[in-house]
Amino acid sequence: MDPVTAAPATGSPVDGGLAVAAIVLSLLVAGWALVATLRHRPPDRVQLIGLAVLELLLLALAVVAAVALGGGERPGEPGTFFGYLVTLICLPPLAAVLARMEPTRWGSAIVCAVCLVTPVVVVRLQQTWEVLGG
Repeated sequence: MDPVTAAPATGSPVDGGLAVAAIVLSLLVAGWALVATLRHRPPDRVQLIGLAVLELLLLALAVVAAVALGGGERPGEPGTFFGYLVTLICLPPLAAVLARMEPTRWGSAIVCAVCLVTPVVVVRLQQTWEVLGG
């Protein structure tokens, strides 16, 4: 039996506390931004600070993935994994810039939308790591 193909998956380095914290924070910021949108309020400091903290969590998640890659682990779908990782890291800064460019309720709507997309991308990132290649 070939040990490479018979080895069980050891779990994804992008699973765990950082991913859960990023998902929870993202949903909290989305909720806050939704309330601001419904109240016709522009993006406030809480939303922007939330996006900054979310970015730090996502960068930490990227570092964990990089350490795992340096240790010899490989995602099941490397191209898709790196695409999701780059997208994930770019989402909060993009939301912050677009929200600052649109100082109306729609800026808060942008923050809400991006923060609702972020957990989906985190989960997809985890799924692309765990896929067994070939």
